[in-house]
Amino acid sequence: MEVAQLVTVLIILLLVATGVALLSRWWRMPYVAGLVLAGLAITELLPQRIGLDDSLILNLFLPILLFEAAINTDTSRLRSTIKPITLLAGPGVVIASGVITLVLKFGLGLSWIPALLVGVILANTDTVSVIAVFKEVLVPSRLSTIVEGETLFNDIFTLVLFNLVLNVSVTGSFSILGGLQQLFVAIAGSILVGLALGYLSTGSTGLLARMDDPLSSILLTVAVALGTFQIGQALGVSGGVAVVVAGLVFGTIGLVRQISASNKLTLLSFWECASFGVNSFIFLLIGIEINLITLWQTLPAVLLTFLACQVARLVSVYGLLVLVRWFDRPIPWRWQHVLFIGNIKGSLSMALALSIPTSLAGREQLIAIVFGTVLLSLVGQGLSLPWFIKRLHLSEFSKFRQQIEELQAQLMTAKAAQDELDSLLRSGVLPKAVYEEMRSAYQVRVAGAEKTLREIYNRRPNDLDASIGERAKLDAIRRRLLLAEKGALNEAIRKQILSEEIVRSRLQKLDEQLLNLEDD
Repeated sequence: MEVAQLVTVLIILLLVATGVALLSRWWRMPYVAGLVLAGLAITELLPQRIGLDDSLILNLFLPILLFEAAINTDTSRLRSTIKPITLLAGPGVVIASGVITLVLKFGLGLSWIPALLVGVILANTDTVSVIAVFKEVLVPSRLSTIVEGETLFNDIFTLVLFNLVLNVSVTGSFSILGGLQQLFVAIAGSILVGLALGYLSTGSTGLLARMDDPLSSILLTVAVALGTFQIGQALGVSGGVAVVVAGLVFGTIGLVRQISASNKLTLLSFWECASFGVNSFIFLLIGIEINLITLWQTLPAVLLTFLACQVARLVSVYGLLVLVRWFDRPIPWRWQHVLFIGNIKGSLSMALALSIPTSLAGREQLIAIVFGTVLLSLVGQGLSLPWFIKRLHLSEFSKFRQQIEELQAQLMTAKAAQDELDSLLRSGVLPKAVYEEMRSAYQVRVAGAEKTLREIYNRRPNDLDASIGERAKLDAIRRRLLLAEKGALNEAIRKQILSEEIVRSRLQKLDEQLLNLEDD
């Protein structure tokens, strides 16, 4: 495609994405579903047909999406929900892949390898689509964390399994022991690569600690995201896993400890824009890439595959989450319904389908099946999920919670401004007289918010509304405090400050307190 045509195509796509963003707000529809439908509609407007490139998605778009999701992940909340996340993203992917594979093998008569590839590809849940819905419809924060964590690690496990199946198709042999060994090496190696590059850029002597301007920090994060993926791939491990680990390290250490509030805001805003732009192009291209004639010809196979995905998700969600009550707080049934309906497919499934080797027999049929299933999922489940959440009454926002969050917002913004003022004073930018005047103004806001919050938190439970939704914020704060206590005890035992017997006893009590907290 010539440069002039490429520029014309980009302008059309940007205008369409802007229009979809406006219409999705007016019509209360998910943005990503609107993009796919718009892509179907504008195919004839483009000067030349374009489509998804699996190499572009896997090497550029995917690292950006994974890194943005990772740096915004609250690791304290992730630790508190790691058990259900691990079940859904690990065994859940294996079970879903198996169910879809069996349906395609015996329902469509596919060979084992093609059926396995499609099973693994469609076991993946698209992070962007689900989180985009959660940004429009309020859900409990613990449920949101479970969904974010599951979709994030679901991507990781899907990539590893896909590469494992491809290796089997190339070598023509498979052993359980060898497969488990490859799986362990891929995941462990990826974690090590991600940790090494994450700490190299954010450690006390890392690159981020030497930078004091947001533009350099942005360039560093882009280099870390893209470079970590390429290094992981070059070393024969999963670049996606490495990017997620590096992003978690960067978000936990770099953003919290090493940059100022203004730099952090600039950095996060950049990554939010980058993720939004990448997603807009991907979902528009998904709509453009789907050939409606081919979709119509393969419609029976697509419908059967879509049904298989729902059955697979039903088995993995309701079957596995029954086990959670044995070792963690049980997941409410209404939440499980959201996890089931929220099984939306997206860009990673499309990219993996396009990366199926051309030498594989029936490749075009497999791609058509995956594309059709993704389209049905994005439009059908994407449009119905917000309505479904509202019907379950998960998005109610009480006056009590609104009051708490307004006070918290006032407190957080005032303290962030004070931290920035302290930084400006230390660097010599701000005279001390001006600093003291401006800081005292913020201190008035801090004191007022703290006083009101203290009065609310000191009320007896009977004075508050007894509903779970209104206790959620208090329990969320208590949970973070308990997790901080656990972290301090683990650090004490690591440094041999306290005896193991005392620490284990205290940790058990803390775990019991965590289990007794209400779901938020």
